[in-house]
Amino acid sequence: MSVLRRKEYKTSSPILAPGIILQHLYVRERLNQHAPGRFIEIGIGRGHLSRVLLELGWTGTGFDLGEETLEDAARINSEYIDNGSLNLMQGNWLEYRDDEQVDLVVSCMVLEHLEDSAEAEYLHKAWACMKDGGLGILLVPGSPGHWGAEDDTAGHLRRYTPELLRSRLEDAGFTVNSIVGLTYPLSNMLLPLSDFLVRRSADKYLNLSQVERTKLSGRREIWGKTEFPVWTKLVLNRYILYPFHMLQKINKNNKNSLTLYAEFTK
Repeated sequence: MSVLRRKEYKTSSPILAPGIILQHLYVRERLNQHAPGRFIEIGIGRGHLSRVLLELGWTGTGFDLGEETLEDAARINSEYIDNGSLNLMQGNWLEYRDDEQVDLVVSCMVLEHLEDSAEAEYLHKAWACMKDGGLGILLVPGSPGHWGAEDDTAGHLRRYTPELLRSRLEDAGFTVNSIVGLTYPLSNMLLPLSDFLVRRSADKYLNLSQVERTKLSGRREIWGKTEFPVWTKLVLNRYILYPFHMLQKINKNNKNSLTLYAEFTK
């Protein structure tokens, strides 16, 4: 386990995909109901979700397996690293030993990469490092019937139903406050295009090991899915997509939602 210190890193365009923007809108809205504290994000990726937390006044630590992924996170969150609000740690969080307990444990698109035993270990470790009354947030792929190229290339092992996710959380000792579906209907409308773009670049990922695909899942470079021309920022932003945020809330119980959001407490 090593601490990543900020340098002058280069990264791809920070323009986010529509589904990611919708997820962040929901997380921001939910966390506005909580006083900021200390967080741990497991699988920080390029650091966009942590930036949402930091903008809301939270401070914390982000863990990831990949050094290059953390370099992107450092670039995107440079001002928060400089003022001490964010630390970045490279390595497997399950192997990290620290007695610090935090107010929030969060991860986005991580749990589905873990074998069943590692998934259970993750949830029990999250319980142990969370303060009494602390909050947990998970975002995972939903709707198993929509398994596709994205899951294969990213190294997913499962897509969750609300029932499965609830049972795993309750088995770990958590109280589940809510499990809702996100990004419906926009992500479902865009799914055929997404599958096409992923399949076009699938070969360079499918030949990798499960661990390698997991490491790369947060920084795959797929034009039109994870990388966008600058002009798309005119439409790919939280203001233009806000009506779809309202739609995802109206459809929060739709079984075809491609993302599940779980909120739980210790």
